[in-house]
Parts: sequence; structure tokens; C-alpha cells
Amino acid sequence: MSERAPISPRDVTVVIPCMNEAGSLPGVLAAVPPDYRTVVVDNNSTDDTAAVAVAHGASVVREPVPGYGSAVHAGVLAAQTMAVCVLDGDGSMDPGELPRLVAALDSGADLAVGRRRGTWPLHSRIGNAVLAARLRRRYGLPIHDLGAMRAVRRQDLLDLGVDDRRSGYPLQLLVLAGRAHWRVVEQDVTYRPRTAGTSKVSGSLKGTVVAVHDFWKVIG
Repeated sequence: MSERAPISPRDVTVVIPCMNEAGSLPGVLAAVPPDYRTVVVDNNSTDDTAAVAVAHGASVVREPVPGYGSAVHAGVLAAQTMAVCVLDGDGSMDPGELPRLVAALDSGADLAVGRRRGTWPLHSRIGNAVLAARLRRRYGLPIHDLGAMRAVRRQDLLDLGVDDRRSGYPLQLLVLAGRAHWRVVEQDVTYRPRTAGTSKVSGSLKGTVVAVHDFWKVIG
């Protein structure tokens, strides 16, 4: 691969897909590294998510099509920077750890993903472990988590053609990265209980079952 331009803080947009995260967003946005841009994607919230995001300096994109993948894709399209990072708006992950993932891109990675370290629901951990093991076997990716936090060069991501618009988006991204022989780097990131609201996926058994169903459709 030819040498690439280095990524400065002003070259990074943090995409935060949200549905009803008004309670958590202030803390999340306050922790975004200086000079990073932020796009909050409001995916049919019924609370003040959009207003809170604007009040704390973020740009807001409204995505009416439901689904995690729909929200992430809308945010990536809205971003105008060289690199994009993605993390949830529930306060479970620290945006202050994003520069380590971005630095991995400058060191030659095509995709940097976070491996959650901390207490999270057993049913969610089991599902992630099974799918990650399959990715390691099939594509040789050094993955132990499906990358709830990630960093990637924006145009590379768009060119990869991820088209899942539901919970399967993170898995399809990794599958396509494996097929494209991307260099994928995994780094430990802190994981903690959400700071407000109710999880749509990992916090409930039903949500996890739906997500795993979406995942298996992707990986086959």
C-alpha cells in the first residue's frame, strides 16, 4: 500500500448513532477529544436527543430509517473528514480512547476496532465470542469483539460497500474487511454500564437475540 497522508485531529469525525440518548449524550460529547468533529445521528428518538446534541456543539443528522446500520451510514455520509470513528451514545465507552485507534490508522492499519474490557451482559459476550471466533477462523482477523468502537478512513469505508442497515452492520464490515485483506487491528477499550436510559441490544436478552439473528444472516 502506498504511503498515506497522516491524520490530524481536525481530520476526524466521531459518528454517534443515537435513539433516545438525551441522558447520556452530555457526558459522551464532553469527552470527545479536542478538534475532533462530532455528528450525532438521531434515529427516530422520542426524547430530546437532537436538542441536547446541538446544545453541546455536535452536528445532527436525522435518519428516519430505523436500524444501527442506517444510522451509522448516514453519519459517515455526512462526515467530510479523512477519518471517521464510531461509538455508541450511551456512555458505555470513552471517546477519550479514540486517538489510540486513529493512531493505528497512521501506523498502517486499515481498520482499528475496540475490544471491550469491563462488565457487560453474559448473553452478549457469548454471542460476540462465537461470531468473533468464526471471523478468526474464516478470515484470519485478530478479532475477539465485533468492534462497538472503531476508526477507519472514510473513503475506504464507503468503497468497501457495507450495505447492512440493521444490527449486522459491524459484522458485515469485518467480513468485507477480511475478504479485502485489510489490516485490522484490535485494541482494548474500557467498557462500563450505560450512564442513562435502556439498552436496545446488549442490555436485554430479546435485543441480543435479534442482533445475533442479524449477525448470522451476514456471516452464514
